[in-house]
Amino acid sequence: ATAAIEWAAERFGDGLVLASSFQDCVLIDLAHQVVPDVEVVFLNTQYHFAETLWFVETVRRRYDLNVRVVSPEVDPDDRCLDDPDGCCAARKVVPMAKALAGRTAWMTGVRRDEAPTRASTPVVGYDVGRSMVKVNPIATWVEADVARYAEDRSLPEHPLRSKGYASIGCSPCTRPVGDGEDARAGRWAGSDKAECGLHR
Repeated sequence: ATAAIEWAAERFGDGLVLASSFQDCVLIDLAHQVVPDVEVVFLNTQYHFAETLWFVETVRRRYDLNVRVVSPEVDPDDRCLDDPDGCCAARKVVPMAKALAGRTAWMTGVRRDEAPTRASTPVVGYDVGRSMVKVNPIATWVEADVARYAEDRSLPEHPLRSKGYASIGCSPCTRPVGDGEDARAGRWAGSDKAECGLHR
């Protein structure tokens, strides 16, 4: 993973940005070892759990992170109830496009084991829709790798992890997962929606 990050940092320099949802800080810890001043983008959708906002600040202080918080250009509403795709577009996809403008590459913590929709995630690929390189340094890791790394490095844990939240997004659309469910089963539960649109 650090080799992929080092390659990206050397190849793209200031054109590289790291996007994080802060459901954990594994990728941030890895990146901090290689390029500690990399800009970290966090999308404040206006619907995050209070625990997530607390965790962002905890991690920011721990690493003295260069965090850029990007917010949507719309006011809070109930769109998630009847138009989740439109809600994600307004609160995630459009703000991310703004955050990535002028950049040449972005890094994410997407892993192949998270869901069937992510099974073919490459470590390095070309994001055609955004005309930029996308680097997924821990794409080949599984949940056990993440847990072991976090334990070995004594990383802080998102408070909702211990309450059964395996994948943490916006509060109206996220629930804990049950035994045997994949990590993202708690996202948009009861619908056929599996992705927000950031990782097409």
